[in-house]
Amino acid sequence: MNDRIDLHTHSTVSDGTDAPAELVRYAKEKGLRAIALTDHDSIDGIDEALAVGREVGVEVIPGVELSADFSEGAMHLLGLFVDRTAPSFLQRLAVFQAARRERNPKIIKKLQEMGFKITEEEVTAAAGGGQAGRPHFARVLMEKGYVHSITEAFEKYIGDEGPAYVKKSQPSPEECIALIHEANGVAVLAHPNTLRLSDERLDVLFERLVNAGLDGIEVYYSTHTPEETARYERLAAEWNLAKSGGSDFHGKHKPQIDLGVGEGTLHVPSSLLETLRRRKERRPA
Repeated sequence: MNDRIDLHTHSTVSDGTDAPAELVRYAKEKGLRAIALTDHDSIDGIDEALAVGREVGVEVIPGVELSADFSEGAMHLLGLFVDRTAPSFLQRLAVFQAARRERNPKIIKKLQEMGFKITEEEVTAAAGGGQAGRPHFARVLMEKGYVHSITEAFEKYIGDEGPAYVKKSQPSPEECIALIHEANGVAVLAHPNTLRLSDERLDVLFERLVNAGLDGIEVYYSTHTPEETARYERLAAEWNLAKSGGSDFHGKHKPQIDLGVGEGTLHVPSSLLETLRRRKERRPA
């Protein structure tokens, strides 16, 4: 087994296409030492993933990905090593999931007003029992021939700038970090390249997040350029943040991204796992 890990993955519990068990078995096939299952607003797949991880010899890190309200772009925060029994944590996740469900009929209405023949039942079926999200809308649009790919569906219709986009209620970054800490987890800023901020604006943001208790930054990510990776390595050192990394694997919903290797060049060393674990152990339970 090599020293690769992947601390950012999704299953059918949210918007991935592999069941938690399948994801862990694929990690074994890829020779990964460990993965974190970080479904959006949900930890429902963790028990299944842990059981298979024990069976096949892959360490599974309980995780979650939270969306934060940020005026300058999409901000996501990963919670790693979360306690999936923390009552307040579970209650807030239920609220976030409800916000996703409430958004879906609004997206359906917009698409129908644009002339698309699509129903909420079709989107729910595409989710296969998991929580329905925009990738499932994209899949239905593709299957009906309205678009040629999931990427096209996002770019033309349901992406953040698309005509059928509906913003959902989201907590602040500070609230996300506090919630992760309530579950005794490690809070990591995911894919910072998607924020599209200048160095000056990033410094302002990091001061804000570090003051709120941010633990780490996703330095290694599928779409980070070498220059971006170096930039985030410097920021991690400057702000005394733990480094993390992951592919953001979604299975067929992001076919260009493979588990553990991203677009082919991603390498997340297993040594990062111990640094992140020490961050967790340093915090009072």
